[in-house]
Amino acid sequence: MAENAFWSWTGLVLLGAFHGINPGMGWLFAVAIGMQERRRRAVWRALIPLTLGHALAIGAVVLVAVLAGVAMPAASLKLPVGATLAVLGIYRLIRHRHRTGGGMRVGMCGLTVWSFLMATCHGAGLMVLPIFLSMTAPAQGASCHASGSRDAVAGLTATLAHGAGYLIVTALTALVVFEKLGLGLLRKTWFNLDLIWAAALIATGSLTIAA
Repeated sequence: MAENAFWSWTGLVLLGAFHGINPGMGWLFAVAIGMQERRRRAVWRALIPLTLGHALAIGAVVLVAVLAGVAMPAASLKLPVGATLAVLGIYRLIRHRHRTGGGMRVGMCGLTVWSFLMATCHGAGLMVLPIFLSMTAPAQGASCHASGSRDAVAGLTATLAHGAGYLIVTALTALVVFEKLGLGLLRKTWFNLDLIWAAALIATGSLTIAA
């Protein structure tokens, strides 16, 4: 049980890191804002709303899962979650293009909203759900209220763990690009992260259904 918990928490952090490395999830915005203001502090400041928006998107999906889990067992949610992930991945595979939420010049509130919408559109919360559902198997003899309270705490800590992985990788990537590489690197070494994202969605959905 302890080993399963360790791998679940590790998976949440690594999934946050995977989300953080995607320029469509925010570090590109942080770099652009830093270059506009020509100071590192602007990059650090942008990380706050980016992480908050991403965490809100994750937390919203986890909250729905917790509320649904009060009325039905977590195992029954795996099929719809897995199917939704796979369909979203197929859709992104067919139409692999980023949704845009405006220009680079946005305030901190707007950046939070943008981060929330991008994480939602990319299915970031849905990718967290399979790991979260595996962590919330009902204990024997536990009441509905006790299970719901435990799942709520697990949902909060899962969101924080995922957010930590996202923040660490987003911050490191943004600072390295801002300080050392510059945006010109993206024009020379760009690869299709949307394609990788679509494949990850399909794989996660398929594994969730098969588990």
